[in-house]
This record gives sequence, C-alpha cells and structure tokens, in this order.
Amino acid sequence: MKTIGIILAIIGAIGTVVFGYQALQDSESFSFLGLDIAVSSANWTPVIISVVLLVVGVVLAGRGKK
Repeated sequence: MKTIGIILAIIGAIGTVVFGYQALQDSESFSFLGLDIAVSSANWTPVIISVVLLVVGVVLAGRGKK
C-alpha cells in the first residue's frame, strides 16, 4: 500500500504541475475601462483529477507507515 501511495502521489504531483501550467497558459487577459480582466478557457478537469490522485497517494503512503 505504501508503494502504491508513493507512486500515486508522484504521478499526481507531476500531473498537477503539468496540467496546471497548461491551464494557466490558456488564460487570456484584456483591459476594459482601465481594469485588467482575465478570461480562462482552460479545461480544469485534468488538474482536479491530478490533485485527487496526489491526495489519495499521500493518504495511502501515510497509512502504510503504521
């Protein structure tokens, strides 16, 4: 269980960084009446899934120590 947790945590961390960076790059901003307005056209589903994998991996790795 501990090994599976560590593997899931690593995959989740890598996915969070990669997909999070892509999502931030898909955001656009424009100026309207002196205000900068950001519009996001990103797909946040892969980021959410990666974070869930990271959390599950950390929990499994933590349970494996006992």
